[in-house]
Amino acid sequence: MLEEALSNQILAILFVAREPLTLSELQEVYPDTSVEELKENLESLVSKFNSLQQAVEIRQIGGGYRMTTRPHHHENIRTYLKTRPSAKLSLAALETLAVIAYKQPVTLPEIMDIRGIKGTSTIHTLLEKKLIDTRGRKKVVGRPIMYGTTKQFIIHFGLNDLSELPTLEEFQEVLSQSTG
Repeated sequence: MLEEALSNQILAILFVAREPLTLSELQEVYPDTSVEELKENLESLVSKFNSLQQAVEIRQIGGGYRMTTRPHHHENIRTYLKTRPSAKLSLAALETLAVIAYKQPVTLPEIMDIRGIKGTSTIHTLLEKKLIDTRGRKKVVGRPIMYGTTKQFIIHFGLNDLSELPTLEEFQEVLSQSTG
């Protein structure tokens, strides 16, 4: 019974959390409960909750847990809220973002060298959308600014961390399937 009460309390916290809920935050709320017990309880809650219905789910995103709507409902939700999809990124912005995600920290000259295209407007767009941020200056001549992805990037793309990015081999496989 105590475990069920704890699960209900954690579910209530997940419901009101503005950011992904981490185990360390739960440890602050439940200092007398071990991290292992909290993790087991949370994983059990996620499994049970996600199997009970198909409207919302609890996912690991951005290093924590978050309650989200399931992707197949997004269009209906947008219609209800009368919102447009968030502004889509241009192909140039996606290419730049991919270079930064895989090579970070990376400088603008390195990005331009990889993409083979000059231009800084995509960097400004990605900075405005808070998908990337500055990571200091590289210790070379000219001291160019280095860029890396943000937690907002991880959350926006539904990742738990950067290790969930597809590998280059997975990209090649998807490309060969779509062209073949």
